[in-house]
Amino acid sequence: MTQPGDDGAAGQLDPAAGRGQPTLIAMQIVFTVLVLILAVALSGVVTRVSPVKLPLPIFQIALGAVLALPLFGLHVRFDPDVFLLLFIPPLLFADGWRIPKREFFRLGRPILALALGLVLFTVVGVGYFIHWLIPPISLPLAFALGAVLSPTDALAVSAIAGKGKLPPKLQHLLEGEALMNDASGLVAFKFAIAAALTGVFSIWDASFSFFVIAIGGLMVGAATAWGFSYARRQVLRWSGDEPAIQVALLLLTPFAAYLFAEHFELSGILSAVAAGITMTYTDSADNSSSATRLQTNSVWAMLEFIFNGMTFILLGLQLPSVIDLAHADAVAAGNVPVGYLFGYVVAITLTLIVLRFFWVWVTQHLRFFRRIVLGSAYRPINLWLVLATALAGVRGSITMAGVMAVPLVMNDGTPFPARDLMIFLATGVILTSLVIASIFLPMVLPKLPQPAENLQEKEERRARLLLAKSAVAAVEQAHDQMLHGLSEADAQLLEEVSGSLLSVYRARVDAESELADTNLRANRHRQFERELRLAAVTAERNEIYRLRETFQINDETFRALLRDLDLAENWVMSPLVSKH
Repeated sequence: MTQPGDDGAAGQLDPAAGRGQPTLIAMQIVFTVLVLILAVALSGVVTRVSPVKLPLPIFQIALGAVLALPLFGLHVRFDPDVFLLLFIPPLLFADGWRIPKREFFRLGRPILALALGLVLFTVVGVGYFIHWLIPPISLPLAFALGAVLSPTDALAVSAIAGKGKLPPKLQHLLEGEALMNDASGLVAFKFAIAAALTGVFSIWDASFSFFVIAIGGLMVGAATAWGFSYARRQVLRWSGDEPAIQVALLLLTPFAAYLFAEHFELSGILSAVAAGITMTYTDSADNSSSATRLQTNSVWAMLEFIFNGMTFILLGLQLPSVIDLAHADAVAAGNVPVGYLFGYVVAITLTLIVLRFFWVWVTQHLRFFRRIVLGSAYRPINLWLVLATALAGVRGSITMAGVMAVPLVMNDGTPFPARDLMIFLATGVILTSLVIASIFLPMVLPKLPQPAENLQEKEERRARLLLAKSAVAAVEQAHDQMLHGLSEADAQLLEEVSGSLLSVYRARVDAESELADTNLRANRHRQFERELRLAAVTAERNEIYRLRETFQINDETFRALLRDLDLAENWVMSPLVSKH
């Protein structure tokens, strides 16, 4: 990913350093990666303890800029292709895997309107605006910048709004849009860059090529996910349940999907998205153990946090040099004062918001008139909802990863024109969109209609009730089957065990009851049980540490017992036990 050098990496080495030079370069790369991981971790701490509540990406960009100061002197130079391969596939794969599939397909039309229609509208509208505003940026490059600014970041919006503050339908719409426009925006970006490199562009050829590489990429991604799921099942059958092997194969899936598609000159971006969506359906409940699922979720949560954080910290690292180089680009092309560059950023960000507002407003009216013509039920258009949707178009890590993938040189070996200026503008738009959303979105959200009861919570409560009832029926059936042929003493013991277990599940049934008194008593019972279990687990954990410190057990026994207690505590803290 990185290379030391005086134009962007720390520690330019003397060519006469001999055989020690590769070792020193490797050590510097490893050191840089470790510093970046540490910076990601520190950004999470700073966000939690800071009295000023700002989105995590802003802290990460600021931290990257601090690391680039002469005091620290940390600089990184990118290979765009490696950067794109390293960051894009896992992030898109995770988005496709995580997104609620039912809501994604139910909201297919509005999602496609935003993820395809709005992307094209943004590329053309912002492209022409950028070319008019900054003539040194040619029209193909302006379209490329418009394309890379099209992807939105639903996670950043959730962080700004707060958990559960967005209406569920709007939240699902933004998540679906972010997933699809990541792919469509980056594919459009690659077409625009290709046009800038070759100087040739045909709308018909591009449309046909887009259709072929998009469909092909989706098919390759789905096939790759199915193939890796099959391989994981075979490994599970041959080697038994070994979570580490399963997780390792899963980690390879997004990169394999991306590389396979790119090898056949199809869309690796869409392939990674399709692999993530497909993985949900190919991984059935009997394919892996609970330990594998727990480890998989933990690993992916960590990787998402690190990869997202590193993109923003790397963005911050580029800020000082990018501002200077962007100014140099602008001065060379037209003697533009540096203050104008920041004005350009604000103008482009506001244009993106206005175009998004206009697109959502128009599509809402089209749906409104369509329902009138069809005689269907309709609701008046809520302008606050349109404004919230427009403000929620925050740019994030995908925009950052995309713009960093702009080639360093043209086909003839000359430097890529206005590359640093494009990176600066994209960086500025990310920051400005985050700040604008942080200020105004919390003001708009209270104006939005909120459902009387969160549909997800209602659905979750009903599902818990059905789960508890099915568990009661299964325990009763197993009890009756096990009772046959048992001695009187064993039958009495079985009765005690099943009675104790049934009381737990029946308490869960009562906790989801519609009767207020029954519900209240059951939840108080569950609260007492949870607190007592936590007290017991805490005491057990303290005793385990005491036994290790007094050398009564070795580290291997310590880890095995501690893992069991951690799983027990995780169960106690799970929603099934701690809800309400």
